Formats: sequence, structure tokens, C-alpha cells
Amino acid sequence: MARTEREVVARGTRLAEAARQVAEDHERAVDAVREALRPLREELVREELERLPVARLRDVTQGRLRLDELEAGGFRTVQDVLRAGSYMLRQTPGVGRRTADQVLAAARQLAEAAEEYVAVRLDPDRPEPRGTALVTALHVLVEAGPQARRAAEAGAALAERLAPLLTDARPAAGRWRMLLAGRETRQRALAAVAELRTLVEEAEADGVPQRCAQASVDLLRRPENDLAAWVDFERRAADYYGLLAEIADHEPDAAAQGFLPDEVAERVREQRLTDTHCLVSLRGYQAFGARFALAQKRVLLGDEMGLGKTVQAIAVLAHLAAEGHRHFLVVCPASVLINWTREIATRSTLHAVPLHGPNRQAAFADWRSSGGVAVTTFDALRGFPAPAGDPELGLLVVDEAHYVKNPAALRSIAVRSWAENCPHVLFLTGTPMENRVAEFRNLVRILRPDFAPGTDEPTRGSKEFRRAVAPVYLRRNQRDVLSELPTLQHTDEWEEPSPADARAYEEAVRSGNFMAMRRAAYARPQQSAKLGRLRELVGEAAENGLKVVVFSAFREVLGAVAEVLDGVHGPLGGGLAPERRQQIVDDFTAAPGHAVLLAQIEAGGIGLNLQAASVVILCEPQLKPTVERQAVARAHRMGQVRPVQVHRLLTTGGLDERLVERSLTKDRLFDAYARRSAVAESTPDAVDVSDVALARRIVAEEQTRLGLASGPGQRRGVPGQAAGERQART
Repeated sequence: MARTEREVVARGTRLAEAARQVAEDHERAVDAVREALRPLREELVREELERLPVARLRDVTQGRLRLDELEAGGFRTVQDVLRAGSYMLRQTPGVGRRTADQVLAAARQLAEAAEEYVAVRLDPDRPEPRGTALVTALHVLVEAGPQARRAAEAGAALAERLAPLLTDARPAAGRWRMLLAGRETRQRALAAVAELRTLVEEAEADGVPQRCAQASVDLLRRPENDLAAWVDFERRAADYYGLLAEIADHEPDAAAQGFLPDEVAERVREQRLTDTHCLVSLRGYQAFGARFALAQKRVLLGDEMGLGKTVQAIAVLAHLAAEGHRHFLVVCPASVLINWTREIATRSTLHAVPLHGPNRQAAFADWRSSGGVAVTTFDALRGFPAPAGDPELGLLVVDEAHYVKNPAALRSIAVRSWAENCPHVLFLTGTPMENRVAEFRNLVRILRPDFAPGTDEPTRGSKEFRRAVAPVYLRRNQRDVLSELPTLQHTDEWEEPSPADARAYEEAVRSGNFMAMRRAAYARPQQSAKLGRLRELVGEAAENGLKVVVFSAFREVLGAVAEVLDGVHGPLGGGLAPERRQQIVDDFTAAPGHAVLLAQIEAGGIGLNLQAASVVILCEPQLKPTVERQAVARAHRMGQVRPVQVHRLLTTGGLDERLVERSLTKDRLFDAYARRSAVAESTPDAVDVSDVALARRIVAEEQTRLGLASGPGQRRGVPGQAAGERQART
């Protein structure tokens, strides 16, 4: 009996030691990051305070401070005040102890505020010792993964439970101790041993000792050298910055919470989020987005492109799986089906089941019986019967949800029939409104068929509209939540058309072919002004070892680009199989140094991660500014470590000028209704004209401007429009 009790105490002691050790190892790794981060943050705060004039101290005290004496004494900035301290301030004529203390208190308040918003940026192209120290410290935690954090948290909790039991059970570890102990002590020891045995057996059955030991090993592993750490940082910078934000432990602000009304935000904050099945750490705003989807059940997540909507959806899937749900469905464009299956496999422990290709019906039957996360396309979805509760669908995710904005479209009808039978529905789109406010309303109505107040009357305006959709719609913008994101520089490259360009454009206008007008600048490649500028931009990128992605709506334009450049990757187009598309992107990413990827903007601008590129070239302006934003966001997104240069090639005196002017109107409409979730300025409702109507009007205006007679084709419509649209979308 005594031997058995001694064994239980020994096993409990070993378990407590392993649990305590992993908690200490994790805390040590976190402390190393904080220690490396401190000097970088202090320098940024110091630089910020050196830019703040002393006069800003009045703002902190609502104008109560008298600062004339300080300014006369040579104190110019808030940092000057902090550097001086109380004694030096009091040496200034007219400044007494009370004033000095008030000034210092106000300066410290500004310093604390600066601490909250300064962002450390790590530059792999110019590594310096302090940045290297931070990257190597972060590398340990990134490599160990969230499993190590979970093991440490569980270890700390387990060690806390074991400590009092081991103290009470200690007499039972020796025969003489039990003989010499009093009756009450012996009873307490035996009760502790019994409880200890149960706890140890449960932990051993769950593999806790092995997980703790593995996590401790992972947390002690260091990168081979500094260069290896920087290479890994460049490969998965989003994970490094995510951990950095988690360790900095800043509370999500109003922007991170999408400016939701207080009552909705409070309900979301109270929502629990279980990350047992997640293999990545979430940033604060991402965790909030996942909780929003869980708390509100049927929602549209409209985060700006590049903020990790896919990761947030996977977090929701993981939480529901932890609650016992077994069947989930993701509907997406065919172009990103492979990316979704990859993301699910690499960022969670969930099983992805592609429902695509000739065997999709058999795969669907297997999924119905075995469960998992089914991933299918909008077209394939129409071939599957919507479940009527058997099996119960835990979550329906619709990626690029703006594809179902037209309620009469077959894919919209199919999505709606599935959504009707699912308690949790998550729409993902960075562009909930491309042309008209009605598109936004249509998406909301799929989620909440009875949800209409405040969204139907055009006269209510954008502020009332956002307030009405707040329980359904959450959006955050890059500038609000990704403080470490490198700069984005837009340049419109205006070129005078060459004589050959002008002749091609005039021919297109004369025939009334709108799509030919859009690509006329590339009709004579050897004499094209735009292609000449494109070659210069690519040459500059090559000299600097930068990767370039070139977007156009037209295959023949990309063909012309391919003829004047060497060794390009692609082009990516809608006709490519998903596997081939992903392989082209992988090859482009893996290419050492400079490389060029060609992509049709409607196909390559959706769902792909192209942060290997830091130069984006748009061959022509698009009819919808959202299409351009999506394309740029493939490169300028979470995980990008270099500034991104965007060059839009434009020619003067024709269609390009009109499209640029038109895009400003659409941008203003999007800003008013969808840029923020519930808070912005009020503007009147507006309904945009269709792209076909716009094309007809521009053709007519250009024919008039150029003095060309309108042919009978213009009375029937726009010749070439339908064929051109088909080509742009192929």
C-alpha cells in the first residue's frame, strides 16, 4: 500500500515538474521578446516625442498649463521636457515645483499614449543588431507555434492544482512519515493521494507529460544563425508580427472592433473563442472578428483585402469543431479552392474535403458520412442537395461573397438555399458593394431575410444604413489595424500616346468597340508608349532585385507584355486549373531575386497571396476601382515586409482619363456606405449606372470628341462589348 502511494506521489511530482518547466520555458521565451522589443520601442517613442512641440502639453491639461517660460527657456519638444526632469525644469525662471510636476505629468501621459500606437517595423533588407535580436527571439516562439503556448498555459494551471495536493500527500511518500503523523494529517494525506492519482492518470491518458516535454524542447530550440532567422521572417512575416502584437498585449481599439455600436461590441467581447484546433496565433482584431461571427451567427466580414479573412473563418470553424460540430462547407471561386484546402490543412487540425472535379459527387457522399470541411465552388454547389438538417451543417462560409450579390443568379439561389438551413453563416468579401448600394442590401438579406429596417429607403443616407447593418457587418481597414504594414505608393504613369497608339484608338472608337478602346494602347506592341514605360519599370525593379506582378483585364495585352519581357511566369487566367494556378504562384514566389508574374486582373486579383512581389503594374484602369484594390491587395497585405510600389499605366486624351474620373465617384460611394461598419459621415444614397451603360456613353462622347460619325452599330448597342467582356473574364 505504502509503495503504491509513494509511486503516486512520485508520478505527481514528475508531472508537476514537467508542467512547471514548460510554463517557465515559455515565459522565458516571451521575456526574451519583450527584452529585445524594449529598446526598439523606446527609440520610436523618443522620436515621436521629439516631433511633438511643447505646446501639445496644453492639450493634455485642457489649456491649463502656462508654457511661455518653458519655451523661453529653450524647451522645444515634449522629449526635451522628459529629458530635463523636475530639477532642470525648476532652474528655468518662472517655473516652480508645482508647474514642473504638472508639466512632467502631462509629458508622461503623452509618452504613454505614444507607447500604445508606435509600431516596430523589421526590415530584412537592412538588418541591424537590435532588429536581429528581436527576430531571433520571435523565431523561437514562431517555430514552437501556438501548441507551445497552450501547453504552457495548461502546464501553469496543472502545476497550480498539483502543488497543494503534493504538499498534503508528502507524508504518504514514506512509511515512517505516516507512522509519525497525526491522525488528521494521515487522513488528509490519503485523501490527497486519491485525488492526485485521479489527476495524474487523467493527465497521462491525455498525453500531457509528452506535450509538456515536446513544448519545452521546442522552446529551447534556436535558429541556426541570424541569417536563418531573417530568411524565415521574410517567408512568414505575418506570423512574426502576429506574435509581436500578442506579446505587446494592446487592447483592440474602436478601429479593430470595426466601430461597432457599444451593445454589439460588448456582446462580441463576451463571446468565448476556443482555439484548440488552431495551429496559428490570431491577432487581436482577428480574434475579435471570429468572435463577432460566433456571437452574431449570420454575418458579413468585410475586412479590407490582406487582413486575413480566411484565418478568421478558420478560427470560427475550429471553435465550432471544438464544440462538437462535424460538418462544415466553404464555397469559393474555383481559382482559390486549392488555397482554401491548403490554408485549412496548415492553419488547423481540421480535415479539408475538396468537392471538385469529376469525383465530386463521391466526395460529397463521403463528406456527408464522415464530416470535415468541404470546399467547393459556386458552380459545383448547384449540383449538391442542400441539407435539411441531416447532417447538421455547423458553418457555411462563402468566400468572395460579392459573387452572389445578384439575387436572380443561379449561384445566389444555391447559396441562399444552403444558408436557409444553417444556423451559422459567414460571408467574406472585401468589396461588399462594387456598383450600387442595392448589392450590399442583397447580401444582407441572404443572411437575414427579415432584416430590412433602415436599409430600404434611399433618402436615409449612408450613416443610417451603416447603423442598420451593424449587427450583420464588420469591416476593418489596413491603415487602422496593421501598423507595421510597409508603405504603399501609388503612381499614375501618364504617357502621351504614340502615333500608332492614336491610330489604333481612333479605329476602335470609329467601330464603337469599347473593349478595343481599352486595349488600343497595346495594339501595336513595338510602338506602344505604355509598353515602353512598362519595360522601364520592370528594368528598374530588376536592378533592385524586386519581384513584379503585372495585371491586365485582357489576355492579348498580357501576351504583348510577355513578348517584350524575358522569362515571365504565367499568365494566370480564369481558364487555368486551380492546381496549375497555384503552381505558377509557388514558382514565382520561390524564384531567387527578380521575377515577373503576369495575371488577368479578375483571376489573379482574387484570393491569392502575392506578397513576394513589391512592384505592381496595372496595364490599364479598370471599370470598378474595387477590382484594382483587390489586385493591389494581393501584394500589399499582412506579411508584406517591403514597401509596395503601384504603377497604373495611362494614356492622355481619351478613355483612360474618363475611367479615372469615373472611379473617383465609385470610390466615394464605397467610402460612404461600406468603408466603415457603423460610423462615418452621412451622404445621400446613390445608385450607379451599369458598366454597359457607361461604356455606351463613353463611346458616344469619344466619337463626338474625335469628330467621328456614329454608325448604326451605336444605335443597337456597343459592338464588341459582349465579346470583350467574355475575354476579360476568361
